Amino acid sequence: MKKIVLSIFVMLFFFTGINAQNIVKGVVTDSYSEKPLNGVLVTVISTTLNQETGADGVFVIKNIPNGSYILEIKLLGYETQNFPIELNEDTIDLGRIQLYEDITEDQDLSLITITDDELNDDASAADNISGLLQASKDLYLRTAAYEFSSSFFRIKGLDSENAKVLINGIDMNKLYSGRPQWSNWGGLNDVLRNQEFSNGLTPSAYTFGGVLGSTNMNVRASEQRTGTKVSYSSSNRSYAHRLMVSHSSGLSENGWAYTFAASRRSAIEGFVDGTSYNANSMFASVEKKFNEKHSINFTSITAFNRRGKSSPQTQEVFDLKGIAYNSYWGYQGGQMRNSRIKEVFEPILMLNHYWTLNDKTSINTNISYQFGRTGNSRIDNNGTRVDGTAVDGNGNPYIVNLGASNPDPTYYQKLPSYGLRQGYANIYGIQQNFLNDGQLNWSSLYNANLNSANGGNSSYVLYEDRNDDKQLTINSILAHEISENITVNGRLQYTQLKSENFAEVIDLLGGTGYLDADSFADTFNEKQNDLLNPLNVVGEGDKFKYNFDLNSSVIDGFVQSQFKYNKVDYYLAANISRTAHQREGLFQNGGFADNSLGKSEKLSFTNFGVKGGLTYKLTGRHLFDFNAGYLTKAPNLRNSFSNSRENNNTVDNLTSEKIISTDVSYIYRSPIVQAKLTGYYIDVQDATEISFFFADGIGGDNTAFVQEVLSGIDKKHFGAEFGIEAQVTPTIKLKAAGNFGQYTYNNNPNLYLTTENNTRSQDAGFVDGRKDFGEANLENYKLAAGPQTAYSLGFEYRDPDYWYVGATANFFDNTYVDIAPLTRTSNFADDGGIPFNDYDEEIARELLQQEKFGSYMVVNMIGGKSWKTGNQYISVFASIGNIFNTEYKSGGFEQGRNANYRELKADKELDTPVFGNKYWFGRGTNYFLNVSYSF
Repeated sequence: MKKIVLSIFVMLFFFTGINAQNIVKGVVTDSYSEKPLNGVLVTVISTTLNQETGADGVFVIKNIPNGSYILEIKLLGYETQNFPIELNEDTIDLGRIQLYEDITEDQDLSLITITDDELNDDASAADNISGLLQASKDLYLRTAAYEFSSSFFRIKGLDSENAKVLINGIDMNKLYSGRPQWSNWGGLNDVLRNQEFSNGLTPSAYTFGGVLGSTNMNVRASEQRTGTKVSYSSSNRSYAHRLMVSHSSGLSENGWAYTFAASRRSAIEGFVDGTSYNANSMFASVEKKFNEKHSINFTSITAFNRRGKSSPQTQEVFDLKGIAYNSYWGYQGGQMRNSRIKEVFEPILMLNHYWTLNDKTSINTNISYQFGRTGNSRIDNNGTRVDGTAVDGNGNPYIVNLGASNPDPTYYQKLPSYGLRQGYANIYGIQQNFLNDGQLNWSSLYNANLNSANGGNSSYVLYEDRNDDKQLTINSILAHEISENITVNGRLQYTQLKSENFAEVIDLLGGTGYLDADSFADTFNEKQNDLLNPLNVVGEGDKFKYNFDLNSSVIDGFVQSQFKYNKVDYYLAANISRTAHQREGLFQNGGFADNSLGKSEKLSFTNFGVKGGLTYKLTGRHLFDFNAGYLTKAPNLRNSFSNSRENNNTVDNLTSEKIISTDVSYIYRSPIVQAKLTGYYIDVQDATEISFFFADGIGGDNTAFVQEVLSGIDKKHFGAEFGIEAQVTPTIKLKAAGNFGQYTYNNNPNLYLTTENNTRSQDAGFVDGRKDFGEANLENYKLAAGPQTAYSLGFEYRDPDYWYVGATANFFDNTYVDIAPLTRTSNFADDGGIPFNDYDEEIARELLQQEKFGSYMVVNMIGGKSWKTGNQYISVFASIGNIFNTEYKSGGFEQGRNANYRELKADKELDTPVFGNKYWFGRGTNYFLNVSYSF
C-alpha cells in the first residue's frame, strides 16, 4: 500500500469549474499476484461519479469538475484505499494501484456461534447471519457481524431464513427450515471471498431475495485470486486449531483454470466443557473457457463437520457449576464423551455454464446436486422389556416398563431444588454430589444394560436422529443491458428434495438389543413404533422409533429492472413460485395406526412478491434511499406437519406467511465522515411455529409429551440502525454503530396441542389426541430475538508500516426470554375447564411477566501486521473477545412444564424454582489468532 494514501488526507472544497473536462484513470491490481482485479468500485467521494473495473482492472472516470477530491477504491476482501486528487482541467493517471488483502477477513465468524440447541436443533443461525454479513462493507452490518453476533443478535430481529445465500447463483437455503447451513462449506474461507451482497430489499442479479437481503458466493475457478495461500489459526472458542490451504492457477492461455482448497479444524473441547470439534473440508473448481462466449465450470464442495453440543442451564445449575458447564458429557475410560453430537456431511456437486451472447446479454445456466446426511445423537431410555409370563385380553404379551430414569445429570429430580420441594433431609449431600461431579455417568448406563432384569436388552441406547437429503436444483439466470441506464435480470429455478428421516441405533451401550416400544403408551398396539414389525428388537445400525420421507418441490421465477441516472436510481422486481410438500410414512405407528403409514395429503402453495426502491442523490454528499416490498412465503417443511415423526397430520388452516417491509435511509459521504441512518418497519403475518415439550397441568395433574402448534402469528419489527466513521487523522479512524429496535407479537394467535391418543390424554381432555386452547394472549410480548438495543463505539489505528490495532466497546440491552405460549392460554386459569377457586389476577400477572435480562458491555480488540517480499505475502491477525470477562445471558426460554396457575405459582414460590427458565451464556474472555502465507 502506498504510504501517500495513509499520510495525506485532503478536505473536499466546493466545486469549481463545473464544466471542466477532468479525467482520472488507473489500473487496479492484486498486491501479491499483480494481476488486474475485476469489479473494483472506484468512487469520487462527494459526487455521483463512480465506475467498476473490468477484467483488465482499468477505470476511467470523466467529466469531473475542477476541485479537490478523495478517490475511494474498494473491493470486498481488500483494504479500501483513498487517494487525494486535485483537478484543474487535466488528466490524472494514477498508474498501477495495488490493493492489499484485508486480513480481518481471516477471522472465522463461525467461531462465535451459539449452540445448535439454542437454534431449535437447527443449523447454526448465528453462523448464517454472520456469514451473510461478512459480505458487506456497510459499517453497521459489519459491526453486527463482528461485534454483536456473540450476543445472539439478529438483524432487525429476524431469523436467517429471511436472507438468501447462493453459490454460483444456486440457492443454498434448506427447504426444511428455510435457513442456509454454513457447515456445508465451513473452513473454505479463502475460496468463498468473491461475494456479492444485496442488503435488505435492494436488487440482486441472481435472486429476488428476502427481507434481509442475499449473498451470492462466486466460486468460478477463473475468478479466484491466483496463487497459493497457507494459514494456521489457534483459538479457544469453537475449535482450537485450523489449517487451511488453497491454490488457484488463474486462467491459462489454453482456457483452463483450477482451484483447490482444503482445511482441517479440531478441538478436544472448545470454550464450553466437552464440546469436541472435528471438521475436514475439501474444495475443487475446474473451468474451461472455450471462447469469449462460452465457459463451463465444475465445482465440488465436501465438508464433514462433527461437533459436541452444549446444554442450556437454569440459574440454579449456573450458580453451582459456572459458565462453561455442559451436562451432555461425562468420562468414559478416562476420556470425555459427549452424548449430543451433531454430524453434518452433505457434499455439493455443481455444473455452471456461462454464455455471453454479446456485450449486452449473458445467460448463466446451473445445475446442482446435494446429498448426504445430518445426524444428531442423544440417549434414549425407554427401559422396556417383554414379560413372557403374562398376556393381555387379546393374547398379546405385556410390555413392562422397568422405569429407566433420565440419565441427564441436570434432570430436575437430581438437583437440590427438587429435594427442597420434596422435603428431603440430605439437600447438602445432593448439592455436594452435583458440585463434585455433575456429569453424565456412562458407567451407570452400561451397568443398567447388563442388568439381567431386562433379559440382556438395553435400557439405554445412544442413537441418532437422521436426515438424509437428496436435492436437485436447476436454474437459468439472464442479465441484459437495455441501455447505458437500464438493465434487466431474470431467473427461472426448479428444486426437488427427498429427505429420509429416521432414528438409528449407534451404540447399545453394552446390551444385546433394544425393544422398539413406546413406554408412555397404554395398550400393546399403541406401544409399537411400527405395527408392521411388532416387538422389534433392534441392534446397532437399525432404524427404529420413526421412519418417514419428506418430499418437496419448488419452481420459482423472478424478473427485475434497474434504472440508473445522474440524480435518481430506482428498481422494480417481482417473483412468483409454486411449492408442494408431502410426507410418506414408512412405519405404521401404533398410536396413529390409521394416519401414519403411506402418503399424507399434498400441500401446495402459490406465492408471489413485489418490491421497489429508489436512491435520490441530492448532492454527492447527501443521498436518500427508500425500499418497500410485499412478499408471501410458503410454510417450510418443519412447520407444515404437526408431528411428522409419528403421523401424517398437517397443521390446521395452514397458509402462506405474508411480509410487508419498508426502510428509508439518509447517507452522508465526505472525505472525513461517512454515515448512514436507516429507519425500518417490518410486519409479519400468518406465521406458524411448532414446539415439542413435556407439560404438567393440562387438565388435572397429567403430564404429557406434547406438540404445540401456534398458528396465525403476527409479528411487528421496527427500529433504527446507524453507522458512522470519521477519519480524524491519516492513521486514526473513529467509528460508531447501533440498533434501537422493538420486536413484538402483534396479535393473539391460535394454539392447540397434539399428543398420543391414550387414556392419559383422554383424561386430560384431549379428543383423538388433540386439544384446542383458542387464543394465546401474546400481543405486545417481546420476541426472543437477542438484544433489541445494541450499539458500539470504537477506534482503529493503521500505521503506514502495515500494522493496525483497534478496539470496540459494545453495549447491549432489552434482551428477553422466549415465553411459553401455553401458559398464556385459558388453560392457565382453570383445571380441565373448571376455574381455579384460588386464582388471583394480580399474582397471575406477576407470574406471567416476561423476564428481561440485564444490560451489559463487552469490549473486544483486534490487531494485525502484514509483510510483502517480492511476490510473497505474510499476515498476522489476532482478536481478543470479551476482554473483561463479562458474564451475560445471550438467550433463554421459559420451560413449558408448569402449564397452569397452580403449578407455576407453587414453583416460583420456591427460593430456587425446579422448572426455572433455561439460559445460554456468552463466552468469557476468548481469543483468535491467524497467521497466513501467500505466494
